[in-house]
Amino acid sequence: MQVLSSARRLSRVLRPSVLLNSDHRLLSPDIQILVSSNASHRHQWQHRNTFCSCSLCSSGNRLQTPRDMMYSMMTSKASFSSETTSSVEGTPTETVKELSDKILESVNVKRTMSPNSWTWSLIENCKNHEDIKILFSVLENLRRFRLSNLRIHDNFNCNLCREVTKACIRVGALDFAKRALWKHNMYGLTPSVGSAHHILLYAKDHKDTKLMVEVMTLLKVNGIPLQPGTADIVFRICYDTDDSELISKYAKRFVMAGVKLREPSFEIWMEFAAKIGDTESLWKIEKFRSESMKQHSLGTGFSCTKGFLLERKPEEAAAVIQILNQTMSDAKKPGIMVELQKLVNEWPFEVIKRQKQEDKKALATALKSDIPAMVAALLTAGLKVNFNLDDLAREEGALS
Repeated sequence: MQVLSSARRLSRVLRPSVLLNSDHRLLSPDIQILVSSNASHRHQWQHRNTFCSCSLCSSGNRLQTPRDMMYSMMTSKASFSSETTSSVEGTPTETVKELSDKILESVNVKRTMSPNSWTWSLIENCKNHEDIKILFSVLENLRRFRLSNLRIHDNFNCNLCREVTKACIRVGALDFAKRALWKHNMYGLTPSVGSAHHILLYAKDHKDTKLMVEVMTLLKVNGIPLQPGTADIVFRICYDTDDSELISKYAKRFVMAGVKLREPSFEIWMEFAAKIGDTESLWKIEKFRSESMKQHSLGTGFSCTKGFLLERKPEEAAAVIQILNQTMSDAKKPGIMVELQKLVNEWPFEVIKRQKQEDKKALATALKSDIPAMVAALLTAGLKVNFNLDDLAREEGALS
């Protein structure tokens, strides 16, 4: 009877068919997952190596003298909400000044378009914040020349925008990097989610949720579609900064936008729920995951294992690990022991410290009993668990 009960519970975990609608910490109140054609919608992105692609809407560009156009942007102040992360702006490098002079002389004096290679070289040679200022001044002049003299209304292409963004991030000029995400800008840049990903990766490396929120706002304001990769980065930032409110907020946004979440996003989302002990959200995320993925990864499988332990069901927890052992490839099976070791040595402390003070003792007592019971069930089932039971004993002492 116990085996049948475990099988039924496990079947519900692995093959759910309900809509997502939760009022818990990781799931916003009005979030709904609708099974429709939108669920499989994917945004396609084209990458071209020419300068022209998307259209630019702009107005109010008066013609200036060559000297005015050369220095207007070099002396302007950044007018964006957040401040640059570059602590020392420095002075322009000689290479950047030489390239800038050549490009501006070409378009403002000789009235001919400069070679594209000069612009790419200018981007590559930016070393500090002052170099980036010069770069954006050059881009503004190039855009103006293309518009007024060549009658080219198209922006530069997405590849250029990405490289400009990478250069800004490389020198810490985040104020300029965020300008590359504006749909209507004076620099002829074509914003894309690829450029946003470069800034988000910087935010991830620095655990900067403020920067992440700013980038996500810019994506929304400028109508830049989200991608599965965006969710991977955003979820990781929320996980690393332990921010359940933000992961809930952006999970809702990705789902409502019809973004098809990938395995890494589900792993992070479910692991976060297991880490804070939110089992109700965990099971709802698992039901959502099962709609698009038939099998568990190690990460999602062990999150379910932790969920069963939190519900005091060690036999069901062991059953999930058995299924992972049966379905994982031989190359991935060693990871089961690694995850099991982390479940015993690390996870109990993580989940207990996040509980209310009055609930910590009861959870510690339950885990002291249920984790050894889960391991015993694995051994009884014949699973070769290379596991040091002394670690369990030390864990029990630490939880006491």
